Amino acid sequence: MDDSPQPVEPALLKFLKVLVTILTVTMIAGVVTIVVLIVIRYRQTPPDFPTVLTLPPGTTPEAYTQTKSWYAIVTEDDRVLIYSRATNKLVREITLEQQ
Repeated sequence: MDDSPQPVEPALLKFLKVLVTILTVTMIAGVVTIVVLIVIRYRQTPPDFPTVLTLPPGTTPEAYTQTKSWYAIVTEDDRVLIYSRATNKLVREITLEQQ
């Protein structure tokens, strides 16, 4: 057996070990918190999408967004079609201009 004395850790090294341990625990707690928040968020009721979207003939949708009172569809030909959620009727059409 080796009877040589064990090296004594300097105070700064002990302090750094404590800091690294605290940082590790904090990061683990942060990741767990983010995962829990994501799971809670996705378990909520999904958004209420319209069952049928009636677009003008020859229109190809490219993007969709909605609020409580309307939904909008961006088309490939650079138009925004805004529909009322209450009536599912087209209420406004906006043509986007390229700059």
